[in-house]
Order: sequence, then C-alpha cells, then structure tokens
Amino acid sequence: MTEELDALVRRAIAEVAPELAPELDDLDPNVDLWRELELDSMDHLSVMTRLSEATGRDIPERDYPKLRSLNAICEYLA
Repeated sequence: MTEELDALVRRAIAEVAPELAPELDDLDPNVDLWRELELDSMDHLSVMTRLSEATGRDIPERDYPKLRSLNAICEYLA
C-alpha cells in the first residue's frame, strides 16, 4: 500500500464525513471502514465517487463489497 493512496482514501473519507477526520489517523488499515466508522451506503458511494474522480479510475458498484478496508481499497487502486 502506498502512502499516497492511503492518504487519498483517508482524505476522501474526511471530505464525506469531516467529523471523522480525527479518528482516521489511528484507523487500523485492515478494519471494515464502513462498520468501524458507522458510514452508510450513501457515504460509501460518495467516497468511491471521490476516489474514482481523484484517480481517473472507474470503480464499478459491483466491486464496492470487496472495498471495505483501507488496505483493500489501496490494493484495488494500485
């Protein structure tokens, strides 16, 4: 996992849910983000959309279920 991708994912989450920004620094990269941070499906969609726009990479909805942790998302985008 590259530090740049990790920072990009954390930034996307913080943009969608700014109240969670302080928690993101200590977040375990293997934990289920959506469950741990209590984000709903609209938040998940917003984060994925931001990541897609930031990377120029299409992220189909069918792939969302496997993109649940920082590590999984970074590996997918790498």
